[in-house]
Amino acid sequence: MSQNRVQFQRGLSLEGFLAEYGTEEQCIALVLEMRFPKGYECGECGSTEHKVARRGRMLECSHCYYRTYVTAGTIFHGSKLPLKKWFLAMHLLTKDKQGISALQLMREIGVCYETAWTVKHKLMVVMEERSLEKKLEGEAVADDAYMGGKQSNGKRGRGSENKIPFVASASLALDGRPNQISLRVVSGFDSESLKDWAKTNLAQGVHLSTDGLPGFRSIENAGIRHSATSMRQDPSQQDKGCFFWINTILGNLKNAITGTYHHVEEKYVGRYLAEFEYRFNRRYDLKTILPRLLYAATHTLPIPEKQLKLNAASR
Repeated sequence: MSQNRVQFQRGLSLEGFLAEYGTEEQCIALVLEMRFPKGYECGECGSTEHKVARRGRMLECSHCYYRTYVTAGTIFHGSKLPLKKWFLAMHLLTKDKQGISALQLMREIGVCYETAWTVKHKLMVVMEERSLEKKLEGEAVADDAYMGGKQSNGKRGRGSENKIPFVASASLALDGRPNQISLRVVSGFDSESLKDWAKTNLAQGVHLSTDGLPGFRSIENAGIRHSATSMRQDPSQQDKGCFFWINTILGNLKNAITGTYHHVEEKYVGRYLAEFEYRFNRRYDLKTILPRLLYAATHTLPIPEKQLKLNAASR
């Protein structure tokens, strides 16, 4: 039996991580390279001549004396945490498909829980913003799903106040396997909500397969080709073809959430879905997943901690 090349990738080992990102100087140099790929250029006068101060963290223009901090304007902005700990956190968030909780991150990078929570959520926002930029193309499949635990009282299933509705969708490769996935929180599974979801997350020309949920019919009004298979009429389809893969993804997602985090606050569900989506969509080349997250982090605007704790929908 041949090995799954994606599954058996070596990725980046701890030894390899320490060799490339183990010192503060290495991390500063990499952030600087990401911010100024063509070399430093003063944001005020455009001069390239500069001096380095504060152990490489600050650059001062030799012409107008304008000062720039290496981490200014990035997700690391204003953080007193050494960059090497930020980099270790990024490595831990991307190396395991099950993810890592803030509590475990606290132990791994040697900080207090509040700091670990802030670091994790800032990085999840980076992942979320990158994920929102892309739309599914070609052949795709979607299903309605919920995030949330069981309640001893109250309504169960659809309409339960304890469950957060989201749409799980995936574009399919030529062999029918999932290529890229999209996990988006929605206000509900009514026609208007799903029509808005389709406009935001599906590219023109996509062909989407869904189950018999009536709300999905509205996406045809958004210019999306749509095929529906009623599971009630043919339950066997649930474990076949594209529906098998979307159900597998949902199973892996829920195992990761319940196994790693146990509980997710409602207002942060979108971030946790984005974290899973980010890793899944970049699973083909595990050695580049950390550099790609680093690039995204240096090109994501700063997030004040107060805003980070607000409802994620406000961003």
